[in-house]
Amino acid sequence: MQRLFHDQPIPDELRGAIIALGNFDGFHLGHQAVVGRAVQRGAHERRPVIVATFDPHPVRHFRPDTPPFRLTTLDQRERLFAQAGADAMLVFNFGAELASTTAEDFVAGILADRFGAAGVVTGEDFTFGKGRGGNAEVLRVQGATYGIGAETVEAVLIDGVRISSGRVREALQAGDPGAATKMLTRPFAIQGTVIHGDKRGRDLGWPTANVELGKYLRPKYGIYAVRVTLDNGSEHAGVANLGVRPTFDPPTELLEAVLFDFDGDLYGRTIEIALHHYLRPEMKFDSLDALKAQMDADAREARRLLMPSLRA
Repeated sequence: MQRLFHDQPIPDELRGAIIALGNFDGFHLGHQAVVGRAVQRGAHERRPVIVATFDPHPVRHFRPDTPPFRLTTLDQRERLFAQAGADAMLVFNFGAELASTTAEDFVAGILADRFGAAGVVTGEDFTFGKGRGGNAEVLRVQGATYGIGAETVEAVLIDGVRISSGRVREALQAGDPGAATKMLTRPFAIQGTVIHGDKRGRDLGWPTANVELGKYLRPKYGIYAVRVTLDNGSEHAGVANLGVRPTFDPPTELLEAVLFDFDGDLYGRTIEIALHHYLRPEMKFDSLDALKAQMDADAREARRLLMPSLRA
């Protein structure tokens, strides 16, 4: 899959594409419906399909002090878009220039002139342009002037409630990764490079792979049953602590994962840690023996949940 940027020319073979336009952070069922319709149109009209996304998120531009809230990195989104059948990912680098671009100029100057878009698919609540001056109706009317066929896709509901990235975030912050998985169609996963820690896990008999949380949303702190995908594609069940480790000073925010039945050096490698089950909140222990006993219990419970053969 090709990665394009809005301020750079696009290859000739991708002009005349159908563009799925949105933020698509998390790529939940609602996002998948929008991209799925774009892919369907692309196949029917024999046109390439581009999925557009914004990075940084516009919220970061207008409210820079907002706590981290991202559900996916650009790399994760690119992989998900490719799996959905898109030919390219288009990244809008959101800053002052885009923030000041009117809806009309966005359609005429960017979609029509720069990209030569033949069609655009959005969610029904999509807004764009300076002051959010553009919406689905503006896109439909303005797009028609330039031969761009714009259409919207209705929201996807679960139990009568609209799926949104906000609802996914709420589920994760409530310690309900199962609800998030239902909306995302896969577990929420944090990708990062394994860094050196203080080696306390190794001293306790549980060596950990430590990953910084970066720009990701902070799910509820606690212990999780996880599956860890390595950069060679292999997957390993495990247990992870997400939080600040209150037993130790100074508090350090990390995602620390123990991979079951794995023995190898992961430092410097990129891994992805998927949160499957929330086991318990973080706790402060009076002794390392008490901590180790709880870690052993957490590992047994994680194995039971992730490995059906152990549920007897």
